[in-house]
Amino acid sequence: MSAKVKTHSNDEVKKPVARKDLSKAAWTWKEMKKNWVAYAMLAPYYIVFLLFTIVPVIVSLVLSFFEFNMIEPPVWVGIQNYTRLFLADDLFVTACKNTLIFASIIGPVSYIMSFCVAWFINELGPKLRAVVTLIFYAPNIGGSVYLIWKTLFSSDSYGYVNGILLDLGIITKAISFFEDAKYIMPLCIVVALWLSLGTSFLNFIAGLQGVDHSLYEAGAVDGISNRWQELWYITLPYMKPQLLLSAVLAITQAFGFGQVVNDLCGNPSTDYAAWTIMHHLDDYGGARFEIGYASAIATVLFIVMVGTNQLVKKLLSKVGQ
Repeated sequence: MSAKVKTHSNDEVKKPVARKDLSKAAWTWKEMKKNWVAYAMLAPYYIVFLLFTIVPVIVSLVLSFFEFNMIEPPVWVGIQNYTRLFLADDLFVTACKNTLIFASIIGPVSYIMSFCVAWFINELGPKLRAVVTLIFYAPNIGGSVYLIWKTLFSSDSYGYVNGILLDLGIITKAISFFEDAKYIMPLCIVVALWLSLGTSFLNFIAGLQGVDHSLYEAGAVDGISNRWQELWYITLPYMKPQLLLSAVLAITQAFGFGQVVNDLCGNPSTDYAAWTIMHHLDDYGGARFEIGYASAIATVLFIVMVGTNQLVKKLLSKVGQ
């Protein structure tokens, strides 16, 4: 692809090829050959990622158009799984409603809360910062964190909340919090928020620690006069990689909500009060072995999560503007 020119000594030398002279595919192949060592080092990760992430997603998408029970050969049914899902499955509608409620509350609130906690911790001294970080991260490394909430909201008079309410005369008999559909969703949301800091706020702390402090001095020269302007015009734009990673984690956690409900309320919860898309997926895929139908549920969830992620990326691109 390279042109040749003659020098005064009649020797032929290669002339550098401009990017505009090559197609995108040709330029990509040229760069890959040039950096083949890097690609060789990354190959093990790419292979594992392809086999255990990309291939399952494609297989799930394909199986969503089949009826498959893991015993008999798949039978093509076209969009029948999707029409059944949206037009004949009332429980899926309930799952979608509950999932959207959980996601719309847990996702944004946990994201903002993680950043605020990280910002607060970043202002502390190194030793105190380490202690406070451990305190906030402790719920994610505790083995029996749900035992705390089950004890607090125990359905008999020995539960702390019931005991206090009975002593104050607010109630006359103990409330079964995790068996009453009226209380299940609010309590599950509170527990999920309590557990939601995790990796996100550690990621934010790392981002805040990595901000170049000379930028603040330059910003002061350019007219930035308070901490909020520093946050919007300097800190957040510098932390866009961390903001995006934490957004992806928050979206995944919000739409994958389900384990908290299982541990606190059992599966299914009373009157399906906290029944989510993940529960619906586990029910058809893990209990009924209707793999084709479960794949359709997974595909819908995947599309919603990807769409939400793209929306968040677009919003984050406006940070600092």
